[in-house]
Amino acid sequence: MSISADTALAASDIGERKPLTSGHLPGESSMWFFIIGDLLIFGVYFISYMIYRGQNQELFLQSQQHLNQGVGAINTIVLLTSSLFVALGTQAARDGKKSDAYRLWALALALGAAFPLLKMIEWIPKIGAGLTAGKNLFFTYYYMMTGLHLCHVLLGLVIMGFVMRNLRASTQPNIKFVETGAMYWHMVDLLWLVLFALFYLMR
Repeated sequence: MSISADTALAASDIGERKPLTSGHLPGESSMWFFIIGDLLIFGVYFISYMIYRGQNQELFLQSQQHLNQGVGAINTIVLLTSSLFVALGTQAARDGKKSDAYRLWALALALGAAFPLLKMIEWIPKIGAGLTAGKNLFFTYYYMMTGLHLCHVLLGLVIMGFVMRNLRASTQPNIKFVETGAMYWHMVDLLWLVLFALFYLMR
């Protein structure tokens, strides 16, 4: 009788655990809707940019020469490395290694905070030289799209701060919240990769 009861309990336990290991969708569903919507909005901007670039190819190519590819490349490395630490930190949180997760997210935050500083280093000389958003259509798109992305970066830094507070203050961190923060930061990284290719690399 006890054997059958134990068997039933084990089967029940397996049935309860299976959904956690099978078909798990990371993060909050609301963040997925936000990310999809945001990507669609940026997608419209990307298509619009490509259309106008095709119509004004010489203007766009000449204007592109004023961008600092070195700073753009450093910013790309900064965000990619930051996203790597976010991914590692999220996995550490899933594994119950709270202190390791906190340190990894702190490194990701520090790297992420370097992005706005580097962006100011790039923008200020251009604006001082008269290369503002009103200069031509290329710079209108450049400042509009990279500026919108910068706003996403700043929001991402705030979210990362809340994730770190969750990891530090709670004995049992909310893993779903950690995953949600990671999803948002990876989206920010993805958007920059497209922007870097469009504005700095495309010829």
